[in-house]
Amino acid sequence: MAFNPSDISVLAYANNFTLWHVATTDADVTTEGYFDTAAELLRVNDLVIANVDTDGTPATTFYVVTGNSGGNVTIAAYA
Repeated sequence: MAFNPSDISVLAYANNFTLWHVATTDADVTTEGYFDTAAELLRVNDLVIANVDTDGTPATTFYVVTGNSGGNVTIAAYA
C-alpha cells in the first residue's frame, strides 16, 4: 500500500532532530518510495517508531532516515 500522511505524527522535536511515530496496516514500510510523499517532513538521521501490520500481526520497529534527496526517502532498521 501507499503511505498515508495521516499515519505519521511527531513525538519529539529538538535541535533539528525529530522522533516520529507511524501506525499503519501496511506490513512493510521499507519498500522503495514508501515515505517519498513525506520527503518535506523527514530529515536524515530522524528516528521513526513504526507500528506496522496493525490489522494483522502487529510489530514495532525503530528506523532511522538514511537518505532524503530529490524527494526520495530511504530508511533502515535502527541498529
